[in-house]
Amino acid sequence: MDLDRFADDAPADDADADDRVCVVATQPDTFARCRDGIYPSPLSYERSRADFDRMAFYRTAPISAVTHHAAVTGRVRQRRGEDGPLTEHDWATLLDPFTDEREVVVFEFGPLVPLDRPVQNDQNGVRGAWYCDVADLRAVDRLSALAGRAER
Repeated sequence: MDLDRFADDAPADDADADDRVCVVATQPDTFARCRDGIYPSPLSYERSRADFDRMAFYRTAPISAVTHHAAVTGRVRQRRGEDGPLTEHDWATLLDPFTDEREVVVFEFGPLVPLDRPVQNDQNGVRGAWYCDVADLRAVDRLSALAGRAER
């Protein structure tokens, strides 16, 4: 269970309901880097070029739910071996198991905002990127309901 939403220092969810959101799946190692304010996306992935204001994170483990969102503050292109937000360890753990691409867009964002009510997995999780708005995240409590509202 994720307890961030009960922490005294959790940021308030004051996002505009109309903000466009890109929902992505994160393994535990990737979500740990999201807590540091970065998320890498291979350059060939559509989400690297899509227009959105915020990212939301479906956590595959330990909770299997969309638990947080954050305002995107920047996008940095980085090639493997060049200086940038990603370390060689990041490439090895976050990208190498999934792709052999050598260029990514690293999304930078502000503090992770816990959802008051996580969007629980009641189907096969999130595959690829889903696009919705903040109001959609707040209105549903199951992935199947979010899937019905989201663009994929």
